[in-house]
Amino acid sequence: MAMTGPQKTVAQTVSVVVLMGGLAWVSVPFYDWFCRVTGFGGVPGISDVAADEILDQTIKIRFDGSLNNNMPWEFKPVTRQMEVRIGETGLAFYEAYNPTDKPIAGQASYNVTPYQAGAFFEKIDCFCFEEQVLAPGERVQMPVSFFVDPEIVSDREGQYIHTITLSYTFYEIDLPEGYAALEVDQPTDLN
Repeated sequence: MAMTGPQKTVAQTVSVVVLMGGLAWVSVPFYDWFCRVTGFGGVPGISDVAADEILDQTIKIRFDGSLNNNMPWEFKPVTRQMEVRIGETGLAFYEAYNPTDKPIAGQASYNVTPYQAGAFFEKIDCFCFEEQVLAPGERVQMPVSFFVDPEIVSDREGQYIHTITLSYTFYEIDLPEGYAALEVDQPTDLN
């Protein structure tokens, strides 16, 4: 049985809608993967080990911290700037404080500027890889270890980068189930 003109048009339209929905669903993880691999958009790389080579040349690393709207924490870098040798492992700390009377969970997003530096800035260990839960009044220092890949000095654009800014933005997320249950079970003071 052959499709008529209107049936064929409906079938083609439905096919296009399904295809576009599928592409939209795949695009977010693909874009995330692409940014991590290439450093596009200032997304730093992730490494399990330090650089093989340490150069005598240095580079300044600046640190920035901000909060998403409605995130009640206080959040800032402990040190605003440091100078490291290219290839040398650096260690920096960010401080977070929960001034509220309830536990709050947060997750950090991050990037580096200039965006071209994302291909050369490698994080070894970082608090941004997992959710953070701070109890009421809790203050913590969270480490990030990193290095700048020595290939930056021979890259066409990278060789002109002398300062890299690592930025984190914390946003509130839902408490894990265990924390949420503790918050509900706590007695209320009626005095």
